Amino acid sequence: MRWFETPDFNFIKAHKIGYVISGILLLAAIIGIFTKGLQYGIDFKGGKEFTLEFDEPIEVVELRSALTESLGSTPVVKRFGSPRDILIRTDDERDITTVQNAILGAVEQSFEGNQANVIKTDIVGARFAEDLKRGALNAIIFALIVIFIYIFIRFKNWTFSAGAVAALFHDVLIVVGVFTIFGEIAPFSMQIDQSIIAAFLTIVGYSLNDTVVVFDRIRENSLLYKTMDYDEMINKSLNDTLSRTVITSVTTLFVVTVLFIFGGEVLKGFSFALMLGVIIGTYSSLFVASAMVVELRRWRKEAS
Repeated sequence: MRWFETPDFNFIKAHKIGYVISGILLLAAIIGIFTKGLQYGIDFKGGKEFTLEFDEPIEVVELRSALTESLGSTPVVKRFGSPRDILIRTDDERDITTVQNAILGAVEQSFEGNQANVIKTDIVGARFAEDLKRGALNAIIFALIVIFIYIFIRFKNWTFSAGAVAALFHDVLIVVGVFTIFGEIAPFSMQIDQSIIAAFLTIVGYSLNDTVVVFDRIRENSLLYKTMDYDEMINKSLNDTLSRTVITSVTTLFVVTVLFIFGGEVLKGFSFALMLGVIIGTYSSLFVASAMVVELRRWRKEAS
């Protein structure tokens, strides 16, 4: 960690490399999204929902495994209140009675002696799924707008707002691209559902926090070193906050990795999105947000 005690990395010079890396990642993400399309979960594409009550508590992982073989796809299986109540969601296209019989048959075969009773069935219609998609998209857009206004009020400079929002958009779009491109080959579910939307908003919050710390140091140094070249001052600010950025990112990544390994099948997609978000968010706070501030300031100066 001695590298970060008195760092003197030339981030401004490395911004050009950052442009290339970000450009390649964003292009790949956009191509993947437009060619393959987003891989929506049951929440966003509709499906069938069953609430089962078992005679005895049952393991969710074992039940999910048994139902996957019976239904031909991995359903969403969650506890619903008590340890004996289970909520099952599936995108099986067969009629609801056939799907219900398939579920009960799999339960009877795999968990002999632990009888299940269906206490509720429901169909998640396409219209409801569309409403959820629209709500999720609006939540992300609204968050970016509020962040733009917050950064503008705090730093009284629109270039900081634009840099922060560009970095956040960059982070979320790349993570969405990874989920789209590798969704069919990953050994766990990478479908976009409500938990993944929650992960995207968490990524936005994490990346924003890191970016604001860097921007705060830029503002402080701009007052302390008024005669220093602006690019040099930006570079000094990034080096000043590098230790904090790296330590925070590594510790957060460690916790999220533990969640990914030991959190169970249901949390793998969520925790994997957070892992990507921490890595990309750290990168963007150093090479995207600050680079945008430098470029926009240079553009504004040339235009005036």
